[in-house]
Amino acid sequence: MKTQRPVISASSEDEHRVLQFRPRNLAPIAGPPRNLNEPVRQFEAASDLSRYEHDREEPDDFRHRMLANVAAFAFTFALLAIGIWLAVSIADLRRTQDCVLMGRRDCVRISAPHP
Repeated sequence: MKTQRPVISASSEDEHRVLQFRPRNLAPIAGPPRNLNEPVRQFEAASDLSRYEHDREEPDDFRHRMLANVAAFAFTFALLAIGIWLAVSIADLRRTQDCVLMGRRDCVRISAPHP
């Protein structure tokens, strides 16, 4: 039995190229874009967020923010309740359908009033 070896061509040499990755917590020093063939320069920590800070022209409306948070919580709770109700009713319907498909006649639950 012959063993087959892969054929190495000029295009497959390009597929096996090692790429240099930089850590995410470091940001490059500001300057012109660098050539990828150059060696990597020194990096400064990305923890300096002062360039993103700016003064607000109007103050935060905490009452509006709290009402929005309460509305978001109520909407999330309603979605959760609807999801649980839907899962329970689908499971109950499946149980009833399995019972009917087995040929049984006592599949429907009858709730008796409490005296």
